[in-house]
Amino acid sequence: MAAAVRDEVAAEVADLVAHGVIPGLTVVLVGDDAASATYVGAKEKASRAAGMAGETIRLPGSTTQADLLAVVEGLNADPAVHGILVQMPLPKQIDPDTVIRHIRPDKDVDGFHPVNVGKLLIGHTDGFVSCTPAGVIELLLRSGVETRGAEVVVVGRSNIVGKPMAALLMQARVGGDATVTVCHSRTRNLVAHTRRADILIAAIGQAEMITGDMIKPGAVVIDVGMNTKPDPTTAKGTRLCGDVHFASAVDVASKITPVPGAWGR
Repeated sequence: MAAAVRDEVAAEVADLVAHGVIPGLTVVLVGDDAASATYVGAKEKASRAAGMAGETIRLPGSTTQADLLAVVEGLNADPAVHGILVQMPLPKQIDPDTVIRHIRPDKDVDGFHPVNVGKLLIGHTDGFVSCTPAGVIELLLRSGVETRGAEVVVVGRSNIVGKPMAALLMQARVGGDATVTVCHSRTRNLVAHTRRADILIAAIGQAEMITGDMIKPGAVVIDVGMNTKPDPTTAKGTRLCGDVHFASAVDVASKITPVPGAWGR
């Protein structure tokens, strides 16, 4: 499915290029966090593979908030830049909310600006949507999973995944019309909620927290989590895992998303 999406995007980009528009995505990376650098590199590579102009601006970890905002303002004003993505997390001297609010909403490809969040909540479709929730909806649609009238439980209430995920699923359109419950760290009797879910979306950020006995037989399980846990059998001494205990869930769920590189995959 990912390959199909990339091919479709490349075709759309080619059509834009034929009309004299080269979509440009600029990613700003502050500091030398290894995981962020890898992630940013993948974004740049994917952009260029699709025929877009992908550029990365790398700034030292000592960059001040004022200096970063100046870079953002320059990108806001650059007509060749259609999308701006400031990689998180940022160094402690920089307030991420201030940076997000300085990105032009029509260039905020992360969908974090309050204008885009507001458009999502009221059902407008001309704003950017947080990419992981948008990807989950795409996955459900392409898998033929019916969301209309479905009981959906989202475990996690982050601004990046949980909240926009719930908002998308509630919209009155294809890929929405679901009855949504959002669970979190203060939810009482979590298993009572997860076991009635037709579609269970785990985005809590806790390694293998959701086990097979917490899942309704035949449910569709989407595991958004990406965690590491100790594993002395690997060279690094750790392994990747999701928020769902895959081994106990795979025989309960009708459909489930494995975490690439995780145990048993």
